[in-house]
Amino acid sequence: MNLSKAGTVPGQMHTLEDINFFFTSAFNEAEKAFEAGEVPVGSVIVKGKRIIGRGHNRTNLLHDPTAHAEILAITAAAGTVQSENLEGCDLFCTLEPCIMCTGAALNARIRNIYFSAFDPKFGACGSLYNLAEQKKYNHSIRIYSGYFEERSTHLLKSFFQSKRNSNIKN
Repeated sequence: MNLSKAGTVPGQMHTLEDINFFFTSAFNEAEKAFEAGEVPVGSVIVKGKRIIGRGHNRTNLLHDPTAHAEILAITAAAGTVQSENLEGCDLFCTLEPCIMCTGAALNARIRNIYFSAFDPKFGACGSLYNLAEQKKYNHSIRIYSGYFEERSTHLLKSFFQSKRNSNIKN
């Protein structure tokens, strides 16, 4: 979904201008991951119109399989508001969250998740599962998908192609 018109997206409160800004910030985080040799995924947590947490994948750098962009953004946001409860906050990410990240968003009581590309191998917000919108829990999250999907897909493909090319040379 390419966003160019002003106005709001049906079913939620952010203007298209706000969504563009938040995704630009998430993609800036994804670029940081790419430059560091990490899978290029970036996330931001938003409360109202303010970004309160940012993150990009750092699993290799930190030697931590839980250091996904979403987890790091949630941790940063919780530190900003000094609470584990992020009720009323929204998560913007460049790739569909996995099971772990969706679980963290549910535990943090995130209101909405906006993401770019679907992840057919690990996605837990519509691809393999839709954990976020299940009514089995005491909390559910609304999902909005497909924002800047081509940009995200291109970034991921470029990253993995560069890794393959690097391995061929070595």
